[in-house]
Amino acid sequence: MNELISQRWSPRAFDANATITDDELRVLLEAARWAPSHGNSQPARFIVGKRDTPTFAAIYETLRPGNKTWAHRASVLLIGCVITADSRGDLPNIEFGLGLAMENIALQAVDLGLIAHMMGGFDKSAAHTAFAMPDDVRPLVVMALGHHGNLEDLPEDLQAREQRERRRNPLSEMVFTETWGQSLFG
Repeated sequence: MNELISQRWSPRAFDANATITDDELRVLLEAARWAPSHGNSQPARFIVGKRDTPTFAAIYETLRPGNKTWAHRASVLLIGCVITADSRGDLPNIEFGLGLAMENIALQAVDLGLIAHMMGGFDKSAAHTAFAMPDDVRPLVVMALGHHGNLEDLPEDLQAREQRERRRNPLSEMVFTETWGQSLFG
């Protein structure tokens, strides 16, 4: 397995003094642009705010309280959105397309020595309103991007979560053959 995949995780300890350059941001978003999508529909769209900008502040305000305890230190906050239709009509599997684009950003971040953390904990309706999104656009996820910071900057409960062992289900619980539950990898 490629090390970018195994090294990717979702830390919350961001360096509040570090920045992401415009060139780095372009590389991250180019990675998203090249993600696969159903019928090459490319449904992913992004609202991007660098720290200390009105866009960052507006994204931050949509976050749930738990995410606000750490996300303010990120260099960039972005909202991953999907368009639901184009000239061909309603687009299928749009969440799949955005998910692949977001994963491409996360893996590209690892390659650049950055960290990324995706969040579902935000007010989608508030984000839709704050950025005057058209009716055919749906905000689905927020991502924080930046450089790794000090664990001690986090509340104690999050410090413990950052240090716990990463766990993944074994393939025997995920990959089946012939009938559901019969593991391919026994």
